[in-house]
Amino acid sequence: MPKRVLQGVVVSDKQAKTVVVKVERRFTHPLLKKTVRRSKNYQAHDELNSLKIGDRVSIEESKPISKNKRWIVVAS
Repeated sequence: MPKRVLQGVVVSDKQAKTVVVKVERRFTHPLLKKTVRRSKNYQAHDELNSLKIGDRVSIEESKPISKNKRWIVVAS
């Protein structure tokens, strides 16, 4: 099974080797037929600790790294 890849924006880089990435998805509401935006934050592993707030990144699913980290930054 392929690993999921999501794209988002870094919203926090305060933790060591970890960034918080906001991923936004858009879909049409089934009843109202209106485009709705939903966002979710993911904690991702940043081995080089080089990312800053506002950077656009791609994250990929991985095995659990810590209690909350299940994603790795693959491209910025």
